[in-house]
Amino acid sequence: MIHRFEQLTTGVSQIYKNIQRIKKLEMRSLGLKGTHVMCLYFLYSHSEGLTAADLCNLCKENKAGISRILSDLEDRGFIQYAHPQEKKKYRSKAVLTDTGMQHARKVNRLILRATLEGGKDITAGERDIFYRVLFLISDNLEHFCEELEHSQEQGTAR
Repeated sequence: MIHRFEQLTTGVSQIYKNIQRIKKLEMRSLGLKGTHVMCLYFLYSHSEGLTAADLCNLCKENKAGISRILSDLEDRGFIQYAHPQEKKKYRSKAVLTDTGMQHARKVNRLILRATLEGGKDITAGERDIFYRVLFLISDNLEHFCEELEHSQEQGTAR
């Protein structure tokens, strides 16, 4: 059982570190940071724009992090807000500018390349099983975390 824990944590950690390395190396060539990748990806996928709250949810990032990324993207001319008169940008939808679209297309090509490289020599069936199991583990661990938080709130930690 402990061996499975080692395999899971080591494997997930190594994948995560490699993804971070890819983001860092490839984004540097575009003058961006790895933190910009997912925001550009999701904004490109949602041409109608996304609010900061939407991006927090999609990117699994906190409000402060997303606000910094959006501010940086706006300063670089990659995004604009659909309703700039809105006092709180957090509620206004950010949309990609033409410059942002160009960079997002490059980001998407890099994502495609990395995805193809990562999935090399894996059959479609193996991929389907992998993702089904990965998200099942993720959901199970999320539920376990919620139970731990609840029990600690009740003062009955395991």
